[in-house]
Amino acid sequence: MSTIEVNKITPVSGGTTVQVGESGDTINIPAGATIANAGTSTGFGDSLRPNAQALIINGNMNIWQRSTSTVTMSDGYYNVDRFRGEEDTDGTATWSRSTSVPDNTGLPYSLQVDCTGTDSSIGSSQQINIQQTIEAQNLQLLKWGTSDAEKVTLAFWVKSNQTGQHSVSFRKLDNTAYNQPKTYTINSANTWEKKVLVFSALTLSGGAIANDNGDGLQLFWKLSAGSSYQGTADTWTATNQGATAVSGDVNFMSSTDNNWYLTGVQLEVGEYTSSTLPPFQHESYGDNLFRCQRYYHKNDTTRWIGAYKRHDADTSFYYTMPRAMRTTPTLSSSDLGNFTNMQSALGSSLSNLGAYEYDAENGTIIVEVDSNYTGTHVFIPSWESQVIEFSAEL
Repeated sequence: MSTIEVNKITPVSGGTTVQVGESGDTINIPAGATIANAGTSTGFGDSLRPNAQALIINGNMNIWQRSTSTVTMSDGYYNVDRFRGEEDTDGTATWSRSTSVPDNTGLPYSLQVDCTGTDSSIGSSQQINIQQTIEAQNLQLLKWGTSDAEKVTLAFWVKSNQTGQHSVSFRKLDNTAYNQPKTYTINSANTWEKKVLVFSALTLSGGAIANDNGDGLQLFWKLSAGSSYQGTADTWTATNQGATAVSGDVNFMSSTDNNWYLTGVQLEVGEYTSSTLPPFQHESYGDNLFRCQRYYHKNDTTRWIGAYKRHDADTSFYYTMPRAMRTTPTLSSSDLGNFTNMQSALGSSLSNLGAYEYDAENGTIIVEVDSNYTGTHVFIPSWESQVIEFSAEL
């Protein structure tokens, strides 16, 4: 086999393309070699990244199934899909959708958090954070808990009026619980900045992530955190709750002038710099929504397949999911007892959302609804305002 040694191959004068081989040829890349991608690649699966599908879901903040309204933070999923918030300080904060985004990125929205009530002295067990949890079976390519464990690179766009030290961290709960916080610096107030952070591979015993549909890895952006949550930066620490922030972080709750924005979140397997990081994986709205609906969605009246009432039984409604959910969902509604818009030909109404049975294989759910009459009837749902929520969140 002949060998050519060169430092650079460039197109001929006036050209823009370099061709290697002909159609049908095999171009071999030796095992252990690295293809460094500092631009946009095509024809290599997906921009040369080992994780062909984005590990972070809704990283562009484009899906807001629950609502687009401003909400007061507490503990839970509020509106933007796949992102959870927690606020348990002596102050208050709001969470909202913003159209402020970094220029020339194609990102549609950002998550905006505002301090609306101050807490100048955060208690040891108090915190405020933003979180996304990644399903365990999507993380097997990390090979954590082995000598072949992979590093991961987290990248995101952030903006805040508060300059200085902030922290972001991972928490893994399967087997032995481990945490690793890292710090990043906001250099310029009210300016979008892109942060690229490399987390070390978790090779420690007990570091394995179970291959199931449970909680695989939690990612936290800490805005304020008491001493019980503070750990050593860049170090995996075996603890459940602590070590998700770092001493010296700014206190977001110190002033009602404080705000913080996040968008363009991506997580890549391997070690990258700002110049070698693969580009953000933009998905269609439909593909993004489909991935979010594994964890949460609201009912679509076109998916109800009528209802059947036997003489001596409750009425059963059949609902087809837009996709299989992560696990048997919980059902909730703003008015569980109000089904008065589901009328029979005799004018009888249905009420009281009851037991339900989920068929994961076929993506259907059977919901029992109490009825206030006897006889056998078939119903067709006709309500417009009734909303039932299906949640299988981590």
